[in-house]
Amino acid sequence: MTKSDLIEKISEIYPYMNLKNVEKVISIIIEEIVDALRDGRRVELRGFGAFSVRTRGESIGRNPRTGEKVRVESKKVPFFKVGKHLKEMINGEAVSEDDYK
Repeated sequence: MTKSDLIEKISEIYPYMNLKNVEKVISIIIEEIVDALRDGRRVELRGFGAFSVRTRGESIGRNPRTGEKVRVESKKVPFFKVGKHLKEMINGEAVSEDDYK
């Protein structure tokens, strides 16, 4: 599913909402998640999962063209941990929606 697919689906479910407003809301949500991760905070969406940032340490890589060893600096990478509810839904297990409200 792409961002535009999500916007379209929400617009179908809530036809009284203006398409531009739905697009703006989705953009704000994504921006807030990115800002939180950039600041080193964790973002948890109950039942769905949690986004966080992990630091990948410095390492030695290899240039595939020349075979020469190169130093790869440490960097921050996004990490997503799947929530219990999402995991159960994917595996077809019965889950009550009331458990996650």
